[in-house]
Amino acid sequence: MEATTALPQSAFRDRLAAVRRRIAEADVDAGVWFGARSIEYLTHFYHSQTERPVVLAVTDDRVAITVPKLEVIRVEENPHIDEVSHYFDYPGGDPMRTAVAMLDRLGVETVAADMDGAPGVMGYDGPPLSDAVTVQRQNWVDRMRWEKSDAEIAVMREATTWSHLAHQYLVDRMEPGVAQGTISQEASMEASRAMFDALGTRYVPRTGIYFEGPTHTGLHSAEQTAEPHPYPTNRTLEVGDTIVTAAEANVDGYLSEIERTMFVGDPDEEQRHYFDIMLESQTIAIETAGPGVTYSAVAQAVWDHMVEQGVEDRAFHHVGHGLGMGSHEPPYVDRGTEETMEPGHVFTVEPGIYVPGVGGFRHSDPVVVTDDGTELLNYWDRDLESNVVRV
Repeated sequence: MEATTALPQSAFRDRLAAVRRRIAEADVDAGVWFGARSIEYLTHFYHSQTERPVVLAVTDDRVAITVPKLEVIRVEENPHIDEVSHYFDYPGGDPMRTAVAMLDRLGVETVAADMDGAPGVMGYDGPPLSDAVTVQRQNWVDRMRWEKSDAEIAVMREATTWSHLAHQYLVDRMEPGVAQGTISQEASMEASRAMFDALGTRYVPRTGIYFEGPTHTGLHSAEQTAEPHPYPTNRTLEVGDTIVTAAEANVDGYLSEIERTMFVGDPDEEQRHYFDIMLESQTIAIETAGPGVTYSAVAQAVWDHMVEQGVEDRAFHHVGHGLGMGSHEPPYVDRGTEETMEPGHVFTVEPGIYVPGVGGFRHSDPVVVTDDGTELLNYWDRDLESNVVRV
C-alpha cells in the first residue's frame, strides 16, 4: 500500500467552498486571511511568516493573493489561486497598499478577516486593513481545523510511522556516557534521511516552518525532567536516569507526536511509583475520551485520580492539546475547556507529574475521536518494562 504523503487537491477545493458559504452567511464581499497556516490550509501555498506579509482574499468566484516578489514563482504554480499581486519587499515596498489595490480590483468593500492587518513579526509595522475597507473578524479556518477529514488523519498516520522510526533511532543511541545532544541530533538526521530515501520526490519537506527537517527528536534526563519544558543541555546519560523523550515528523504540513518516560537501567521504587501514577492517569484519559464527551470531563477525571494519589501539587499543565498543522492547537484537554469531542478531533493525552530530585513522568499519545469511540495513533508500548533501556 502506497504511503499517503499529501492531501488530495479536492481537499482544498472543499475548504474553499466551505469558506465561501461562510462569506455568504456573513454578507461580506470577501474572506481575508493573513495567518500563514490559514493560507496554507485553504490553498496549499505554504510560506514562513516573516516581515513580508502575505494576504489571501476569497470571493464568491475568485481566489487572489498578495505576496512579496520572492514568492511569485512558487505561488504562480498553485492551482487554487486565480490572481497574484506582488510588492518588491518590506519596508521598501508597500504590502498593504498592494493588498488593498487587489481588493479594489475584486470589487471588495467589506471583508471578514482573521486579523485586522498583517501580524507584527520580525519588525513589520504596517497599517490596519480597516483603514481601507470595512472589517469584521472571523476565525473560520481555526475552527475548521478541529475536525480532521479521513485524508488528514491518513497523512497524520504516515507522520506517526516516521516519528516512531525517529524515536527508535533515539532509543538505540541511549546508553551511559553518551551526550543528549549527540543522541537527538544523530537520531533526527538518520530518520530524516530514511524518510527522504523511502518517499523520494513524493515528500516535500517544510523546513524552516515548523521545525528543521522532516523528523525531529529530543530528550531530557535526570533532574532536567522535573521541569515540564526544560531548555536542552548536552548532559551525558547515567545509569539510573529518568528520561523523557520526544519525536515528531511532518508530512504535508501535518504533525505527529510521541513522548515516552524511560529509564537507563532498572528504575528504583520511587521512579516506579510515579511512573505508575502517570500511566494510570493517561489510561484514565484515554478511556474517558470519546464522541460527545467534554474535554473538561477528561481533564477532571485525571485530576481526580491525581488528587486521590496525592500528587496534584506535582501536576503543572493540562492533560493535552489539539494536534494537526500545529504542534499545539485548540481544543485543549483542560478543566476550563467547554468544548465537546467530535469525530475527527485529534488531541494529545499527556498528563505529567514532576518531582524534584526524582524526575518528570509523561507519555504523550495522539488520540483520534471516531464515530463510536477513539483510536490511538501511536503504537509504541506504554508499559514500564517496554520503556527501560537495558545496560
